[in-house]
Amino acid sequence: MLWQALIAARDLGRLHEIASILIRYGFGDFVRRMGMANALERAGRTLRWKHADELAHLEPPARARRALEELGPTFIKLGQVLATRVDLFEPEWIAEFSKLQDSAPPVPYAELQQQLGEDLGAPPEEIFATFDPEPLAAASIAQVHLARLNDGSAVVVKVRRPGIRPVVEADLRWLMRLAELVESESPELRNFHPKEIVRQFEQSLRRELDFATECRNADRIANNFAGYKDQDAASLPATAPVIVIPRVYWQWTGERVCVQEFIDGIPGRDLAAADRTGLDRKILARRGARAVLKMIVEDGFFHADPHPGNVFYLPGNRLAFIDFGMVGRLTEERRGQMIRLMLGLVRHDAARVADVLLDWSGDISVDEGSLILEIQTFVDQYYNIPLKQLSLGAMLTDLVAILREHRIALPPDLALLIKAFITLEGMGRELDPDFDMAGEAMPMLEQSLRAGYTPAALIKRGWRSVGEILSMISDIPHDLSRLLRAARRGRLQIHIDVPHLKHVGNQIDGAANRLVVGIVVAAIIIGSSIVMTVPGGPTLLGLPTFGLLGFLGAAAGGVWLLLSIWKSNRADRE
Repeated sequence: MLWQALIAARDLGRLHEIASILIRYGFGDFVRRMGMANALERAGRTLRWKHADELAHLEPPARARRALEELGPTFIKLGQVLATRVDLFEPEWIAEFSKLQDSAPPVPYAELQQQLGEDLGAPPEEIFATFDPEPLAAASIAQVHLARLNDGSAVVVKVRRPGIRPVVEADLRWLMRLAELVESESPELRNFHPKEIVRQFEQSLRRELDFATECRNADRIANNFAGYKDQDAASLPATAPVIVIPRVYWQWTGERVCVQEFIDGIPGRDLAAADRTGLDRKILARRGARAVLKMIVEDGFFHADPHPGNVFYLPGNRLAFIDFGMVGRLTEERRGQMIRLMLGLVRHDAARVADVLLDWSGDISVDEGSLILEIQTFVDQYYNIPLKQLSLGAMLTDLVAILREHRIALPPDLALLIKAFITLEGMGRELDPDFDMAGEAMPMLEQSLRAGYTPAALIKRGWRSVGEILSMISDIPHDLSRLLRAARRGRLQIHIDVPHLKHVGNQIDGAANRLVVGIVVAAIIIGSSIVMTVPGGPTLLGLPTFGLLGFLGAAAGGVWLLLSIWKSNRADRE
């Protein structure tokens, strides 16, 4: 069923391309085990295996990164998302995934002009005073052009590449089917929920393809920072925002194009330029950390990729954030868990850390005693270390190594959050080697924890619980009525989910199929033997033709039966 869908005409060409690239980068065994080679051969496509493993001298993480780059935009984005899954991959894999740069040759302006005119509602030259046909930057999904409005305002016009959506949709279908196969055939990977990872990635990528969604994210974060100040902002004019989010021009923004304010600042990677203009690196590091912590702790809606490429430094030690295609969302419950975890790490409270991790493990079987012992050992190694000497990023990295060892996969929203914390501290240390992430985070975490236990907060939660209980009680008569009605009509169904029962059923089905084939083969042998004794009729090599054909068919069926039994026994041993 899986590969019958994959060899549909709409996906066949892309599947051939994916398999060829994987073979070239030394993943030919993966192609065979996943059945891609067989599917393509049945569809009349051949794969060139003679160049397999031509890049096998590279380490596996580097080969995987190179293959993802060549596979195109969907897989580049997948690699960038996998770079956030520090709970699933070792540091060397995370380092390679983090190198994935979403860049591509620009699309000539002549090929963009018609689509751009359709999306803007008029030719660009009629809307903008100037429009630069040479892009500022080009990525796999979109490219950015500089323009100027009639009032003199500088803007950037982000345009989606023509024809990119069908390629992305085909890749997403392939990834989901692959995740289903991995989850059904690999028990050791099932605990990491590959289908859920692909589903989250699919949602994220579809949102990224819709530039209007990205701009709504930008507007939401801009609203959260309206009127925001911090303790280092006393010297700024009252009208100067500490954190700048580009303004969106909604009259020209849609699914395939967005027009935003141009940020004229110093790129986050150009620290030498920041020094030349007299900016204070220490203030920039503290201000950036407080801004991201506010998004996480107070707002529950944060920029999930705050690396230097998405930050600009402005006069007055202000900061601007761009590119809100990847954002994280945290429920109130998640924020509470994260606050307890961070405070537990900083305060060396192993029990609090263990409680949070066990909540995250869900229904996965975990050796609680071993986990708590490891966490106690982990927390003790930071005992009596001054707060400013703690590296929050290093602590989180060590913590997720414990998660990997116990096969506990982080929920996707928290994986983004931990990656954002690690990225943020790394950026802060680049700006200021003495940057104290734990010291910046502690006051806000403690304040947020205290806010959850104020009388107003307790009353609010109490009323919410009372409302939920009353609602449940009021629904009981209706639910009982439906239950009794279904029972009277004989439609009451009880669903019992027995683990691994499906696998047992598949084994029984396979055994029954082999038994049927064996009976058919035996019947053909008996029938052919009878035919051999009947005189007359056509002959071949001096033997009755129909009898001979029957024996040949029985031999083929017998060979298939033996191979099937051998493969089944080998699979059971593995």
